[in-house]
Amino acid sequence: MTETIVSRQTGEKCLHVTHKTGLEIYIMEMEGYRSSFALFGTKYGSINTRFRLRGEEDYAEVPEGIAHYLEHKLFENEDCDAFAKYARTGASANAYTSFDRTAYLFGCTENFNASLEILLDFVQDPYFTEENVEKERGIIDQEIRMNDDEPGWQVFFNMLKAMYHVHPVRIDIAGSTDSIQEITPELLYRCYNTFYNLHNMVLSVAGNVKADEVLAICDRLLKPCEDMGLEEYFPEEPDTVVQPYVEANMQVGAPLFNLGFKLRPMEGKELLRAELMSSILLEAILGPSTKLYNNMLEEGLINSEFDADSPFAGSGYFCLTCGGESQQPEVVRDRIIAELRRVQAEGFDPEVFERIKRVHYGNMIRGLSNVETNASNMLNAFMSKVGPFDCIDILAEITYEDAIRFLREALDTDKAVLSVVRSQEV
Repeated sequence: MTETIVSRQTGEKCLHVTHKTGLEIYIMEMEGYRSSFALFGTKYGSINTRFRLRGEEDYAEVPEGIAHYLEHKLFENEDCDAFAKYARTGASANAYTSFDRTAYLFGCTENFNASLEILLDFVQDPYFTEENVEKERGIIDQEIRMNDDEPGWQVFFNMLKAMYHVHPVRIDIAGSTDSIQEITPELLYRCYNTFYNLHNMVLSVAGNVKADEVLAICDRLLKPCEDMGLEEYFPEEPDTVVQPYVEANMQVGAPLFNLGFKLRPMEGKELLRAELMSSILLEAILGPSTKLYNNMLEEGLINSEFDADSPFAGSGYFCLTCGGESQQPEVVRDRIIAELRRVQAEGFDPEVFERIKRVHYGNMIRGLSNVETNASNMLNAFMSKVGPFDCIDILAEITYEDAIRFLREALDTDKAVLSVVRSQEV
């Protein structure tokens, strides 16, 4: 299947192809641009620790951190490292594993087709041995220990653990020093063959590219595979939080905090709409231009490090977060909760909503001139089960009344978690 998708708001377009191998391909030709960007991604992240395939009765359970481990190992094949191949084409390559996805990517200003061939080749050619898996174990163990010593990392994951009872989002993406000891070449191959099935993957390309050339490379290099009927499993998560407060002691110059509010999980366009409204609301209620922010700043309760983050959401989880540094994080929490409840009852200036919405819309429009942003947006849309231009189209339609209704119906301030990291008193 081949279709051209057009944004209702901007007229921007991209090509969407469901390849005969099952891979979803998105291509945005950007005439007049010199650079190009590509991502090859799979719906496989740290939360995918339990799964089964069609015909299997029992769910398999694999060690925490294996998706991240697999990402590290995939760059190394039998004859050489993928980075060495990219060095010859001049492309800048990388990869990442998050809670619900893994993506391999590169950007370049020349030799795009040759770099794309490298990408499609090494991601489809795993090579795991006892020796190279063991070698990686020490590297990832060191990474985990570094994260354990990072206060900003710990304050966030402590919040997730205090918020979610059983959902695997509470697990560190890299796993633990114990869990990675259980990872073997056999387990890596099992996870690879399960989640790196082309029916579970997407290729997203934008910039100085030709669709027919991209598709010709795909026709030549993609390896046909059967849809295995992958079924993920997530335990049923209670509505409540585990505990409203959690504290850890680490060496920090000033206490760090994350404040989170647990919301009902959503998916697809419902989630996208909720995320967009949440971003505007967080800025309108807690942002630098608000009375609350400036009062807390003047009183020394927060400093310029305070940030009302974008919503944090995925398969089976959704929360709103903010955080920063404070000598009195409990007071900050109480002030924020009081302000949220006031706005739920009274609302706020609709002009503020419209101003922030226009800024967000303008940022999205500017993003359309960036090849990396366009390629990433198309991949993210696939992962979120929405269209590549749904974000900008839905934002244009959201009203102040929609946002206030969402705030009143979706946000329960009793489902708040405060995570604090402070130095231990001597």
